[in-house]
Amino acid sequence: MTVVIAAGGTGGHLYPAVALAREFLLRDPAIRILFVGTARGIESKVLAHEGFELMLITAEPVMGKGLRGLVQGALSMPAGIWQSLGILRRRRADLVIGVGGYTSPAMLTAAALRGIPRVILEPNAYPGMANTVVAPLAQRIFLAFDSAAAAFDRQKVCVVGTPIRREFLVQSERSGAFPSMKSGARLLIFGGSQGAQAINSAVLEGLASLIARCPDLAIAHQTGESDHARVSEAYRTLGINAEVVPFFYDMPTVLRAADLVVARAGAMTIAELTACGKPAILIPLPTAIYDHQTKNAREMEAAGGAIMLPQADLTGARLSELIGTILRDPQRLETMRAKSWEMRRVDAGEAIVRECYALMGVTYDSNRTVGAAGA
Repeated sequence: MTVVIAAGGTGGHLYPAVALAREFLLRDPAIRILFVGTARGIESKVLAHEGFELMLITAEPVMGKGLRGLVQGALSMPAGIWQSLGILRRRRADLVIGVGGYTSPAMLTAAALRGIPRVILEPNAYPGMANTVVAPLAQRIFLAFDSAAAAFDRQKVCVVGTPIRREFLVQSERSGAFPSMKSGARLLIFGGSQGAQAINSAVLEGLASLIARCPDLAIAHQTGESDHARVSEAYRTLGINAEVVPFFYDMPTVLRAADLVVARAGAMTIAELTACGKPAILIPLPTAIYDHQTKNAREMEAAGGAIMLPQADLTGARLSELIGTILRDPQRLETMRAKSWEMRRVDAGEAIVRECYALMGVTYDSNRTVGAAGA
């Protein structure tokens, strides 16, 4: 059996797809998984690290790119569909999964033309354009949030949560990237797979004040490639021993070790935070299409597991004060941790795989055996 997954661009699209791919392999190690993406996103680097095959097609972003981007995106579609048809034919695909982003429309269209079973996964509280456009072609639509269901045909919708890598669910000793000599709380800062300069700048602005409030604080900070030199130099200048890296490939270990997290509010981030029961200060990306990160953050804040800090209100002093206030209040920290834990959905991957097997007419059971329907 061959499963083709169209996902890429950002970690928010890619990591749910990786988690889903691993769930398929857990059920049947003989399954062949192929990712389809573009040369523009992070998929080449991440999928090589994760050990999955990637093929590239022609696709251009449309939303937020103005008229020129709209024209370029439209012109790239025929080439992308033609390339996708060739991939599906050569690989004899049995199932196509779209996880949003600008590769999904071409691949889902090609799958429909070839009559291949096809599904989409929408991890955000507000659905993106790519999934909304291809939804009529999909036979199943898997959602992380019930609030997204209004945009789709209810008969196709399954609200299952966001697939996460099982490494996030493994309990371990407090470890990871945090400086080992620190005995206090552990703060994780990251702005998504590509970093967030606004968050980085606010952290640096309030860093001296924060360490004065919490002198034993251990910090792990994912900066993104483009801002790594500036941020790491600032920590060195202040004489603060922290783990400052462009990208954490082993995010499960680092996140499980954290006591508080400062992050954007992508759907994958919310899913991973709640899977580990981590309290968070969420700073939604203000330029996100449809402002979906604000909607994601509000879901977690309403549940009590996070505090949303709009970027318009973000300053070094405000962020430093908020981090210090939470970390110096053990009862509040514990309450937020418990509320985050209550939001966790850890069976999304299994639920999606089960539905996909049913769509393909293949039997599936909880003992991880598969076979032809009726066999």
